[in-house]
Amino acid sequence: MADPGPSSPGHPPELGVEIVRRAEIWERLAVSDAALARAARAAFLAAPRAGAFEVTLVLTDDAEMRALNRAWRGKDAATNVLSFPAGAVGGRGDEPCPLGDVVLAAQTVQREAEAQGLSLADHISHLVIHGMLHLLGFDHEAEANAERMEALETKVLAGLGIADPYVEPAASCAAEVSS
Repeated sequence: MADPGPSSPGHPPELGVEIVRRAEIWERLAVSDAALARAARAAFLAAPRAGAFEVTLVLTDDAEMRALNRAWRGKDAATNVLSFPAGAVGGRGDEPCPLGDVVLAAQTVQREAEAQGLSLADHISHLVIHGMLHLLGFDHEAEANAERMEALETKVLAGLGIADPYVEPAASCAAEVSS
């Protein structure tokens, strides 16, 4: 995992959030731009860098996500979230420094939320946080890094009043009796 960098006490970190809706389906989903930006900023503040930064949240559909996943990761399937870092983080004078893009696929996110019994808004917030942490240098390739990243995601989600998505649901009494 890359060091996310310290926050400067004299200059609080700032994050500008641009939201780009590239698929009509997102207009029907009950997720506000304010909720998306709040999740992005919460993740950023959990691992801040000194200075002003910006991120773009791209809301697309499964077809575009499948094409992106195929082109960039060699996987011919849609996925829920992809992060595209902007590259080297450095100052550009008075302009905010770009962190990169976080891309979400509407149909995949919606199916996952339904299958897992999660509210769509909570699931999307989790995926925005997950994508932001990738942009901030976190990964989950090695077990220790995965545990660190999940713990930070859980902490950020709790700060937003969202339950831990990694907790296994308790088995029902009927399921326990029949096993």
